Amino acid sequence: MINTGTAAFWRATLALCVGSFTVFANVYITQPLLPMLAEHFQLTALQSGLTFTLATLTLGLSLLIYGPLSDVLGRRAIMLLTLAGAIACTAALSQVESFAQLLALRALQGFLLGGLPAIAIAYMGDEFSDKALTSAVGLYIAGNSLGGIGGRLIGGFAGEQLGWSAAFEVAFIISLAGLLIFALLLPPSRQFKPRPAKPRQMVAALMTHLANPLLLAAYLIGGLNFFIFINQYSYATFMLTDAPFNLPTSLLGMLFLTYLSGTFGSACCGQIASRMPLPAVMACGIVLLMLGSLITLAGSLTAIISGFLINAFGFFIAHSSASSWVSQQATQARASASSLYLVFYYLGASSGGLYLAPFWQWAGWNGVITGSLLVLCLTLALSGWLYQQQRKPLQTAGSATMPASHP
Repeated sequence: MINTGTAAFWRATLALCVGSFTVFANVYITQPLLPMLAEHFQLTALQSGLTFTLATLTLGLSLLIYGPLSDVLGRRAIMLLTLAGAIACTAALSQVESFAQLLALRALQGFLLGGLPAIAIAYMGDEFSDKALTSAVGLYIAGNSLGGIGGRLIGGFAGEQLGWSAAFEVAFIISLAGLLIFALLLPPSRQFKPRPAKPRQMVAALMTHLANPLLLAAYLIGGLNFFIFINQYSYATFMLTDAPFNLPTSLLGMLFLTYLSGTFGSACCGQIASRMPLPAVMACGIVLLMLGSLITLAGSLTAIISGFLINAFGFFIAHSSASSWVSQQATQARASASSLYLVFYYLGASSGGLYLAPFWQWAGWNGVITGSLLVLCLTLALSGWLYQQQRKPLQTAGSATMPASHP
């Protein structure tokens, strides 16, 4: 087993962090490029947004496939092959001549990009000691968020200076370096033991999770919050390229640095959850997400940046607590329960742009916030319902210990 502080620990952890950075940089690279793509291909905001939402849709669906497949075939080879295939798609994206080609490649790329996120933690669970696993997972998740920020910065700066197609070329060069580091540093699987494929058991476990209202509510909270949060950024890029802001693509990429407050929010979630129930933490995060959204309506660039900083902090608090709730409430097949949460999470990302499109057409950014608040009221109500469900056993236990009253 790989232990904390050893050379193998740092090699494996660095490899997975670099791999994670590479994956999420490629997922999010098109977000700051959306106005540029819309202008080049003569598209609406919704149509150009498909370059992002299709990739997240296929990534989310792929999570249901790669996890069970890796139980049978092994972890390392699947991660390497899917990452290499995704990077090949990045090279091909720089050469497309039509929007249809762009969408087809992004859909394929999203499916391939799901390989590493679906398997990485399972690989760590096989190879790392319990103590080393905790440290490695924290660093790996940091790689996720930095990859998301890095991809947007690459897209923003390279797109502004060189054009949207050259942004994919730059991403390909950086991603190829990431793939080489990943392949050279990641130790071979030594503890992995193949398991027979049992598709019926896997489907039965998924259906059991979906039938559990305490899990389903958390799936909806995570998915619908991401449904709003990530797609607000997409429509914000169109708002900020228009008057009175007229921001260039490079500065649009800088907007995504507000994600860093979310990294801080995730780190704080554990401490907050030690003082209050997880559903209450979810509710606090959703309220902050609603507050940040309202602040962006003030109209100034300072207010918009401040609002997105609050949004990211609140969203990641709610996301972290909902994910933890799933792990606590799943009484069996916890890995598949967590995978299903991520499926809802990425399906939310892929469909939120479609939901917000009529609000954008109706009233611009004010419409986007109106549509956002409608959904966030629903997730806030769901978190309140979970809080009540959690309190019921406590209230029942309290009633049982009360002395009987006499007339």
